[in-house]
Amino acid sequence: MNKKFLVLTILLLFFQISFSQSVVGKWKTVDDETGVEKGIVEIFEKDGVYYGKIVEIFESQHKNKKCSLCEGESKDKPLLGLTFIKGLKKEGHEYNGGKILDPKNGKTYKCYITLEGKDKLKVRGFIGISLFGRTQYWSRLKS
Repeated sequence: MNKKFLVLTILLLFFQISFSQSVVGKWKTVDDETGVEKGIVEIFEKDGVYYGKIVEIFESQHKNKKCSLCEGESKDKPLLGLTFIKGLKKEGHEYNGGKILDPKNGKTYKCYITLEGKDKLKVRGFIGISLFGRTQYWSRLKS
């Protein structure tokens, strides 16, 4: 009887851990057009809302670059440390309702993110409906 209870408890813990993965953490970004690794983004949560900021830039020529094409509060801010994903809320297994800024062109798009396995993040930016947009896949940094 105790062995069955122990096995059941271990299985329940395993399933709870595997299905309760969070997007919070550091992610290695990859350019969807070139396949080049670009940097590290940290996804964090504040008061039930999720954000993403650039914490490392791999290409030395871009480390001190500013968001010159951006508008509003991001205009001329350094890319390093820039919060470029804002306003995501968890709805089931998806985080949506937010915006993502593309520092290359200074434009802001609607955004959603989903985990595709515990260490792969799908990031989708789009105009209007999600059919018209771009997707990147980021990998979780192991601590």
